[in-house]
Amino acid sequence: MSTVFNVEKMMCGGCEANVKKVLADVAGVDSVEVDLEAKTVTIEGDIDAAAIATTITDAGYPATQA
Repeated sequence: MSTVFNVEKMMCGGCEANVKKVLADVAGVDSVEVDLEAKTVTIEGDIDAAAIATTITDAGYPATQA
């Protein structure tokens, strides 16, 4: 299943790498796709959307499910 999040404050490749890093070990995450221009993160997998939004937000990038 695909879930999209709106993620504020992502502006560069470093931001993209940080978001991917914090999601790499989260249970249920199969893949992560970041669109810096649209400021979105699309996650494939069986995830808890609220927990994912919190994980991204705690990394410094306020996130909400789209």
